[in-house]
Amino acid sequence: MIAYRPLVCNITLFKELLLVMDTKHRNLLSFCIIFLLIVNVPLNTLNASGPSDIHVWEMKEITLKTEKNYENYYTDVTCWVELKGPNFSKRIYGFWDSGNRFVVRMVATSPGKWQWTSGSNQPDDKGLNGLSGEFNAVNWTRKEKLLNPNRRGFIRPSPNGHALQYADGTPFFMVGDTWLAATTWRLPFRGVTPAENYVPGPGIGFEDAAAYRKRQGYNSVSMIACFPNWEADCHPATYADSNGIYLRNAWEKFDYPVGNGQVTAKDMRDEFGNRPFKMSPNHEGVADFNHIVPEYFQSLDKKMQYLSEQGFVPLLETVRRDNCPAWKAYFDFNDSFARYVQYLISRYGAYNIIFSGIHLDWIPKEYSLSADEFNAALTYHLKKYGPLPFGQPYTTLISDSTYTQFGHDQNCPWLTMHSVGNKPRDHSVKAALEILFNFVPPYPAINFEPYYTGWNHEINMPNGERPPADSLRDNYFSRAQMYGSVLSGGLSGHVHGTAAYDITSTGEPAGLRPHFWVALKYKSGAYMQHLAAFILSQGNKYQQLQPTSQNIHPQKATGSPERGLDGWSFMMCTPEKDFALLYFENKAVLPTLSGFKPHSSYTFRWFNPRDGRWEKSVTIKSNEEGILTPPPFPDGQNSSTEDWAAKIILL
Repeated sequence: MIAYRPLVCNITLFKELLLVMDTKHRNLLSFCIIFLLIVNVPLNTLNASGPSDIHVWEMKEITLKTEKNYENYYTDVTCWVELKGPNFSKRIYGFWDSGNRFVVRMVATSPGKWQWTSGSNQPDDKGLNGLSGEFNAVNWTRKEKLLNPNRRGFIRPSPNGHALQYADGTPFFMVGDTWLAATTWRLPFRGVTPAENYVPGPGIGFEDAAAYRKRQGYNSVSMIACFPNWEADCHPATYADSNGIYLRNAWEKFDYPVGNGQVTAKDMRDEFGNRPFKMSPNHEGVADFNHIVPEYFQSLDKKMQYLSEQGFVPLLETVRRDNCPAWKAYFDFNDSFARYVQYLISRYGAYNIIFSGIHLDWIPKEYSLSADEFNAALTYHLKKYGPLPFGQPYTTLISDSTYTQFGHDQNCPWLTMHSVGNKPRDHSVKAALEILFNFVPPYPAINFEPYYTGWNHEINMPNGERPPADSLRDNYFSRAQMYGSVLSGGLSGHVHGTAAYDITSTGEPAGLRPHFWVALKYKSGAYMQHLAAFILSQGNKYQQLQPTSQNIHPQKATGSPERGLDGWSFMMCTPEKDFALLYFENKAVLPTLSGFKPHSSYTFRWFNPRDGRWEKSVTIKSNEEGILTPPPFPDGQNSSTEDWAAKIILL
């Protein structure tokens, strides 16, 4: 099968030929080129016939068109290609993209010759079966990789399983933000280049927000792919149908009342008014999960492509848990949900992503299926379709801990990355992270949903405290969760809690959460770049760290609350005892540190997490028992009046 080369690849050759030809032959060549374009002959037939070139980790699309008609292309047709290349042989599933068109997206994971052959569950359809092709994959140059880190390859666990890295071994420390509704019209894709020094304001677009966060060092955003049962209609944000089945537990669209003091749900269509699924003709307010709307996901394609080009690795989530009670009540849930999960993996699995099987932020009996039910559905998907073909991490945003909800390893075979989040948002989350760190086999772990600056909600109040939005105390709580979570074992990185995750748009009252452009400017968002600079200050050495907070004496100041974020200290150290990172919360007591090499000299250096500045390093020496005494806090006190981080290196 002929591989088509884009016209732009041949323009240079065409211009060079015109320059060296006389008028007669120049006119002849021009006529031939125009003729070939008119009759749709691929330009690469002008050259020696052979496979086209792409870069490794660069998406390649193959389009298949059915010759037969189907009543429901989404449910009736499953197609794929068998992809083979150097040290790679896997089935890559395609997705329906409207009409009779199916698309298979793939990448080459290493340089060399690659071949593919198509197949489907409709063996008599010649448009889907037995087609083949080949292409060559070549490496990116070092300079090209510097322009976009995604060219280093897809994210995977570090060799010891505790952190993340690109395929070429470069460390990836996730610096993420919470944009859960950004897949919808609420953060519209405009197709324009943002101003170089854009400052968030009303009318903000998707590219604007991405550019702003990129300048602050972010490399990821968390998004829910769609919200099928959500609409601004005559029903409350949370409501059940006549059968008592809850259809949604949605974010409120304030100032849109529906009676009894209630308001309706936020509407979650794309920029063109498309919903992700057709609506059920049999059950009012319920999406027809057997009839997907490809045009909605074509809008999402633009955002995913833009993030990829900007070097982001998004956390892409399937759906929020509150859509699923109706999904299970009125459809074959395991099979239908697995089909949808695979649709997302087929459509976006050739991007550098972290995939979340379900947004399980809360597990109320009425508004969600149980963790066991989701585990069963995701395990069903794994058995039917297999894992992500290009090896990206598979996780889920969770209430509490993925371990407490799903277990580990064979208990949830689809899961390859653990998380904590949402509840609790205080010191107790640190114990959950240390439990995850000590599992065998080890999985990367992260806090996906920590403290949210600017959000007035009871679950977002450490020790019952609710400071004013963007105040010193409010931003401190966010910072304490950043450093405390990572230095309790969450070496994958951290996701900042932007309270406007629901993205209330221009012209809508903000309600319980701030407007998106306001929340983006909270000081807490800028602190994330300092966290990354601190953790990566010794390159990939941080990947070898292990939790050793038990070697801080005292680790907790007298009276420091379990449910708060004051007075605790955290430390991780390498097994070789040659490198350690520490964090001291506000009101922490200057401790002694055990577990270091006896009679050894170390450099100790304070780090300011508010502005990212390092203090001057000092040399300290351990005693015969390997105990170190840190210098006083930078303000000269033995009890901190602000939070501080520190680094210790063996001389």
